[in-house]
Amino acid sequence: MRILVATDAWHPQVNGVVRTLTMTAEAAKSFGIEITFLTPQSFRTFAMPSYPDLRLALPTGAKIARLIQAAQPDSIHIATEGPIGILVRRYCRKDGVPFTTSFHTRFPEYVSARLPVRESWVWRALRAFHRGSRAVMVATPALASELGARGFRNIVLWPRGVDTRLFHPRAVDLGMPRPVFLSVGRVAVEKNLEAFLDLDLPGTKVIVGDGPARAALMRKYPQAVFLGAQQGEELASTYAAADVFVFPSKTDTFGLVLLEALASGVPVAAFPVTGPRDVLGSAPVGALNDDLRQACLAALRIPQQECAKFAARHSWDASARAFIENMADIRSLPVEPGTMRFATEEAHLLG
Repeated sequence: MRILVATDAWHPQVNGVVRTLTMTAEAAKSFGIEITFLTPQSFRTFAMPSYPDLRLALPTGAKIARLIQAAQPDSIHIATEGPIGILVRRYCRKDGVPFTTSFHTRFPEYVSARLPVRESWVWRALRAFHRGSRAVMVATPALASELGARGFRNIVLWPRGVDTRLFHPRAVDLGMPRPVFLSVGRVAVEKNLEAFLDLDLPGTKVIVGDGPARAALMRKYPQAVFLGAQQGEELASTYAAADVFVFPSKTDTFGLVLLEALASGVPVAAFPVTGPRDVLGSAPVGALNDDLRQACLAALRIPQQECAKFAARHSWDASARAFIENMADIRSLPVEPGTMRFATEEAHLLG
């Protein structure tokens, strides 16, 4: 089976969506599945307003159609709700081609954090986008339940994994006062980093990542250490050097960084919200508390070996298998009648 994945998020971006897609494609090879990508690399791009490091593609319907036909996929998956995702979806709806989608990002909260736009409007547009998808893939049961309550349909699970060959416990010293409280991810307003940086904690606060809020946060919190973006062995070593991984975000649907930290033997401190609550469950590998400072201090008492043991159960092979099975299941279903039923409404909502 050849699967074409359409995504607006791609390299050189460093985020959970890109990481999930690339690791899934690599793991799928062992099942004899070829996953190819339709990405912004095929189009001109422009910097996203308020986020210059993020570039959006400027695709055309004609070129989208040519690229899909050249790929000759057996199945099409639309990973993002951006310009590429919208035009690939339009192609599929017009020609009656079955497709699946995935829900990675809480755009309503992200948009409202930057612009005076009602969250309800964004949710309405997202429902329209995912309508017609044969399977809307989500990372956790809690997110599936939430989307179902918001009117989304055909929701299936696609769990995430972690590369334990890269992320594992090791002896590393950053040469900073301990304990080291680490946060990794995009440095942007929706990540709620100030909730972490405002805490009165012993030792050192370390931020790994880049983004539009980095310069302002560095000026406001000179006592914190900002290491910038890291990848590969450098990132793995930084994880392993930490004593607690702090995840202050309240908007992430999952948080791959949580599994990466746990695989490195680092316990998690976070708010008790969707994402960390779903990743950790009832396992004794983190502390969830509405008082983030108390969560950080409680996490210091959690044994590292429990964290690594927990993360070892989450493999990318299992994640890829679930993705492939979701794709295979929808191929056996009859084509949805009235494919073009919502064309007028969606054109209005999605532009």
